[in-house]
Amino acid sequence: MQLIPVIDLMAGQVVRGVRGERSAYRPIRSSLCESSAPLELAPRLLERAVSDTLYVADLDALTGGALQFDIVVALLDRLPAVHIWLDGGFRAVAAIDALRRRLGARAARVTPIVASESLADAESARRCLDAHREHCILSLDRRQGSLLDAAGCHAHPEWWPQRVIVMTLDSVGAEAGPDLDTLRSVRALRPDAQLIGAGGIRDAADLQRAAEAGAQAWLVASALHDGRLDARHAGA
Repeated sequence: MQLIPVIDLMAGQVVRGVRGERSAYRPIRSSLCESSAPLELAPRLLERAVSDTLYVADLDALTGGALQFDIVVALLDRLPAVHIWLDGGFRAVAAIDALRRRLGARAARVTPIVASESLADAESARRCLDAHREHCILSLDRRQGSLLDAAGCHAHPEWWPQRVIVMTLDSVGAEAGPDLDTLRSVRALRPDAQLIGAGGIRDAADLQRAAEAGAQAWLVASALHDGRLDARHAGA
């Protein structure tokens, strides 16, 4: 099981995500260091997760603001061996194309997350996923049992790229365990896809259950910050 550490960025700081209630997010308090600065926290998270991949959720961009591009570039430069999965609220092909142009040579180290919550309609979804199928990841998002999916991505597994995130926002930071039922239902729709879970992991036992349910990787934040999960010692 691959651990993918997550940083949620808001106004230049790392915040603690809880149940997707973004208006209530506050700067992180972490056992890793006293700072909530992304350049301080990111290398420590990666070390604890034994990972060369960092998931960056830009909450400013996800809520309609500008992408925190300078921070993304600073992370790439500070961590030259690390690949970033970037959830920047991408709503159209043009937004991803513009990001890749701005990144230049760094674009090879950034994977755009195409999130179902950000796509407005089926045409936008199809164009994004077709144009960037080889290097994007689709995130299938839900909250409180409802799909966040105006474009209908859940109903069209033939649109999906090879890698798919199963994102249950209610589980994020909630310490309630991973949503394995949803993971299994998505796996049934596309058995050949590489599934990445998100939210709810409390410890190594949860990771083992997630792997048995078909997850090949999991996005993790709180359990790493709180010291309940340390892949350096747990063999995750």
